[in-house]
Amino acid sequence: MPLKGLIRELQDMKTSIGSISRRSFEVKISHLQRARSYSTVLDETTYRIETSQIQQQSCWAHLPPELLRDIIQRIEESDASWPSRRNVVACSEVCSAWRSITKEIVKTPELSGKLTFPISLKQPGPRDSVVQCFIKRDRTAATYNLYLGLTSSLVENGKFLLAARKYRRATGTDYIISLDVDDMSRGSNTHVGKLRSNFMGTKFTIYDSQSPHNGAIASVNRAGRRIGSKQVSPKVPARSYNTAYISYELNVLGTRGPRRMQCSLHSIPASAMDAGGSAPTPTEFSIPTEDLLSSVSFSMSKASILDSSFVDYEPAGIGSGRDRPLILKNRAPRWHEQLQCWCLNFRGRVTVASVKNFQLVPAVEPSQRVSTDLEKVILQFGKIGKDTFTMDYRFPLSAFQAFAICLSSFDTKLACE
Repeated sequence: MPLKGLIRELQDMKTSIGSISRRSFEVKISHLQRARSYSTVLDETTYRIETSQIQQQSCWAHLPPELLRDIIQRIEESDASWPSRRNVVACSEVCSAWRSITKEIVKTPELSGKLTFPISLKQPGPRDSVVQCFIKRDRTAATYNLYLGLTSSLVENGKFLLAARKYRRATGTDYIISLDVDDMSRGSNTHVGKLRSNFMGTKFTIYDSQSPHNGAIASVNRAGRRIGSKQVSPKVPARSYNTAYISYELNVLGTRGPRRMQCSLHSIPASAMDAGGSAPTPTEFSIPTEDLLSSVSFSMSKASILDSSFVDYEPAGIGSGRDRPLILKNRAPRWHEQLQCWCLNFRGRVTVASVKNFQLVPAVEPSQRVSTDLEKVILQFGKIGKDTFTMDYRFPLSAFQAFAICLSSFDTKLACE
């Protein structure tokens, strides 16, 4: 059977199993109604059992492993980019055997430079290239959507990756980050983390919904709680993990020039930037995510001192020396005499001057020899339209971490400009 015919039959079979959302990674279950409460999590046990039975009865579930591996390998090589890469995801949804082999063949973003499954958003980006994304802001709804760029055009179209919503509090601001643009509940299984600021908007903490590495300790204060004291579902962890903090230097009335920021990544050792260094790479979510595997959504779219409430996480195995946390700082812009403004080389990816624009590079000691890797821009963020911004990241940051750092630039800073 021709390869295209096989893919078509797989897609037809997938349609009979469940309806796949075209706006997020989440599988939409047609016969289950979403509860009105944002903190309610539906029990999908019955649905998964029925789906498993259908899958096991499929004629494709008993192909010889050698033939199956060859088929999936060819599909993975031919469909290297979105939206055609949805065919690779479709292979992982046929049955457990197909899913296992697909996961073996699909490499992490660090090795392949490709985002395929939802877990790819928590894995480090590529070493030798950047992942080009863009963020669209909706001021009315206070939402921010992250898309993967699919063309050379800055924002002509893109594949939806993550969404965030801003919630104001009396003492600061929360940005809830989710895989589903329609479900921002912290009790949902699509919740992946959050960003929390202090009252001044100068210090931020990034919370991850799952442990970034073995030995990580969950946050114990109220800021790290995902939901209330009553656990909604045993499938949804009630705690979050403090994985990074961001600080902006005080700069009243902008007398000290552009913003100065520093990001300390507790979950990534500084040795990750050395030759042969590595960063934590999760292989699966901490909760069952069969319903998250359908990453087929395709959207068309044009000197820091922390508050005591922020210090609630000390990851195991990261201390001083080579295992100290990785610290990123913004690259200092230069003053352009002719233009009379501060400038950075964004290589054509930023077109509008803004106080929000920045580039992050590894922080080095004055006596430390600067290598080529330490000169690379790890994260770049900048404005190209009224509510549109580009975001380019690379190893050792993940899409989730990069998105959370960029969200801190949107927040109002009373004493930074």
